[in-house]
Amino acid sequence: MEVDPARNMRIVRIRSSNGGTTANRGVGLWTAGILVLFAALLALAAIRWQTVLTCLAGFLVDTQPPQRADLIVVLGGDFWGPRVVTGAELAKQHYAPVALLSGPPFQGRPQGEMAIDFLAQKGYARDLFEVFSSAAQSTIAEANDLRGELARRHVKRVLLVTTSYHSRRAKIVLTLFCPGVQFISIPSPDLHFHVAEWWKDDKSRTLFFSEWSKIFGTVFLSYPRYLISGSNGSAPSAVAKDGSRLR
Repeated sequence: MEVDPARNMRIVRIRSSNGGTTANRGVGLWTAGILVLFAALLALAAIRWQTVLTCLAGFLVDTQPPQRADLIVVLGGDFWGPRVVTGAELAKQHYAPVALLSGPPFQGRPQGEMAIDFLAQKGYARDLFEVFSSAAQSTIAEANDLRGELARRHVKRVLLVTTSYHSRRAKIVLTLFCPGVQFISIPSPDLHFHVAEWWKDDKSRTLFFSEWSKIFGTVFLSYPRYLISGSNGSAPSAVAKDGSRLR
């Protein structure tokens, strides 16, 4: 029986063509599905843009319930206000043996010393607090300085106190640069940052863009640079190109 080569070639072509058509159809359906999903997300964002923006601002505020810890750390920057009062209340309620008041010097004195004077006037016992003086001018530099102190104290869990809008970034920074320690974020209130409709307020708008840009700078620039350097010394202390503080 003779075999017709031309006929066999036509059969192979038909089969290949069908297979290619099926594959192309599958890719086309997958692409169309992605486009539909993307369009739906854009439509949702367009319709609910206020909700999306509010959620982005709300993400900056990391609030967790307090729990027993080895130490309370109050980051520097607010030694006569809600931040140190929040730390003092946690110490008064015995969530940790002591509250460590961090911060650079101010007018020749460590911020922590002035904070203790302020808190003592409000009736808090001085033995609830200890001072950690640091020359750091950024959150990253402050975390780098604190890492050694936390290791010296052998702490494993810390209640981290800072201002509300700064709480998410502070926890990210401390977690990255102080490995092996669990940080529980207990933010203090701030009258200058409004999560709802923040885009209508100049101060809130400035804080929103500042915090988000510094979060991205920390995660994608400063921390990878620190890892690549392989150094256990000082971590990068700035992200902003204009040289502004990253507190």
